[in-house]
Amino acid sequence: MIVRNLHEARVTDRRVADQRWESVRLLLADDNMGFSFHITTIEGDSEHTFEYKHHFESVYCVSGTGSIEDLATGEVHRIEPGVMYALDKHDRHTLRAETELVLACCFNPPVTGTEVHREDGSYAPADAAA
Repeated sequence: MIVRNLHEARVTDRRVADQRWESVRLLLADDNMGFSFHITTIEGDSEHTFEYKHHFESVYCVSGTGSIEDLATGEVHRIEPGVMYALDKHDRHTLRAETELVLACCFNPPVTGTEVHREDGSYAPADAAA
């Protein structure tokens, strides 16, 4: 059994931050669960474009408001508590936070915790260097 506390993990190397967001990785690849689980906080009044070419991601909004735009179709969806979205086609997308967003995220394959977003908004494949 694995038990971790978000507040304790936030002050370890499980906390990864970039411009206007932070992600606390509660489960990582070395936990051998087949996915990673993160609590990600996005600052309000911010915009982020990502494309996880080598990972699938599902996201559940715990709190806050914003929107997600599918950049292939231009379709925009409202993000608010209770909404889940899944990037099942490695969708290039823009996430816009109106207010601070707190999101519960799962990645498959799991991240190792050392990834950084590359210039195109993706992570490197799990078997390649970031």
